[in-house]
Amino acid sequence: MYRLQSLAARSLIAGALDQCSPLTLTSLTGVRHKSQGPSVEKCGQMRFLTAEAKAAAGRLEGKLREKTLTLDTLNPQVKAVEYAVRGPIVIKAGEIERYLEEVVALCTFPELMDSPSFPEDAKRRARRILQGCGGHSLGSYSASPGVECIRKDIAAYIEQRDEGVPSDWENIYLTTGASDGIMTILRLLVSGKDSSRTGVMIPIPQYPLYSAAISEMDAVQVNYYLDEDNCWALDINELHRSYQAAKQHCQPRVICIINPGNPTGQVQSKKCIEEVLHFAYEENLFVMSDEVYQDNVYAPDCQFHSFKKVLYEMGPEYFNSVELVSFHSTSKGYTGECGFRGGYMEVINMDPEVKAQLVKLLSVRLCPPLAGQAAMDVIVNPPQPEEHTFKQFHQEKSSVLGALAEKAKLTEKILNAVPGIKCNPVQGAMYAFPRIFIPPKAVEEAKALGMQPDMLYCLRLLEETGICVVPGSGFGQKDGTYHFRMTILPSIEKLKVLLGKVRDFHIGFLKEYSGLE
Repeated sequence: MYRLQSLAARSLIAGALDQCSPLTLTSLTGVRHKSQGPSVEKCGQMRFLTAEAKAAAGRLEGKLREKTLTLDTLNPQVKAVEYAVRGPIVIKAGEIERYLEEVVALCTFPELMDSPSFPEDAKRRARRILQGCGGHSLGSYSASPGVECIRKDIAAYIEQRDEGVPSDWENIYLTTGASDGIMTILRLLVSGKDSSRTGVMIPIPQYPLYSAAISEMDAVQVNYYLDEDNCWALDINELHRSYQAAKQHCQPRVICIINPGNPTGQVQSKKCIEEVLHFAYEENLFVMSDEVYQDNVYAPDCQFHSFKKVLYEMGPEYFNSVELVSFHSTSKGYTGECGFRGGYMEVINMDPEVKAQLVKLLSVRLCPPLAGQAAMDVIVNPPQPEEHTFKQFHQEKSSVLGALAEKAKLTEKILNAVPGIKCNPVQGAMYAFPRIFIPPKAVEEAKALGMQPDMLYCLRLLEETGICVVPGSGFGQKDGTYHFRMTILPSIEKLKVLLGKVRDFHIGFLKEYSGLE
């Protein structure tokens, strides 16, 4: 119990779980994923032993001077921010990753153009990108919306993806990852006071960026619950319920959708998307569509439908009036190049005067990182059939996505065979979000420790197996239900071992707290 209380204190004080990747296999395998930093234990201890301990020591030694910025004077919206996971997870994708990095390397160090070690099509891409950069260098600033030729490549990609639906490159804005674009658009939308304060409708469960941004901007979070019994589908009746309830204390102005879903892994049907867009049209809501997992669709009966394409197919009345911003990034898909912080947003039907204000906001941050812009260009403008690297690129892409599909099905199958765990099909994205039964005795113990029951569960899992998953309470969930999020990124062999350890732990947990044999 003492060890558990110590872990609990570290997680609550130092944010141990919040600052680490959603799945750590180091203690299990000795192998660390590319994007992972220190182990969970080190992550928590380091922050506690340095920042917290030094602060405590300073207080004990007496105040030398009064600080301007203290917890009492800190912006209360910053203190209200919660963030259950840290950023995107990388897929190490062999030759795809190498090709992307070759183009960025050539852009960064153009002298490599003379090297025979780099393919000619990579050199052509790099030259084109550099020609669009001021000073022909990634070390220069670009225009605030991004390099023009990259914006044009993105527009061409969107038109191809959406089977001919037109895309205007001047509606494309490069961003520092999708998160930067989401935050920027929310800044435009949040206004008013008291009952006229902007309400932001977000799915529950949700990626914590949204709740964190809403808290930081002092907007009103308006929850709508995904239908877990229907594979986490959007429910139009739930949208109406949520909207009408929110109107009593705020002004709902925007609805956010994550498709494919994070943390829930669902892929929304075309019918669901049509219903959401009709709802937004009727209630005059701004639509924000987070589509960063659009390449990650595994279920054979599912297909990614962009909100823009569906809106177009609903006819001019909808397509020419519903305000829509869609987001994509370099961080997911089949490359997982999250460190480049590349992304874009496409803005549809924004008032021209508001768009001028958007450009002003983007100008304040000068421009997104040029290396991230170049990485985004490689993703939307991959090798073509007539190019030398196409065959290898296509094979690698198919291999990566095929392996993820196999692991998605394996995860669902193994978890559903465990008593007290129910896992919906992992239709897309990179995560499973199983529902777990936690006995009443464990719920009471968690309350006594001042934590959520699924936090207790995840801390115990970490302590006993070395496996780190993120509690469902960090994403939001219906009262009385408990979940955890885990990634499906490890190799199949490691995933089988990991899931076996989760199974054994869960059965032991039920025995301990329920007296089951």
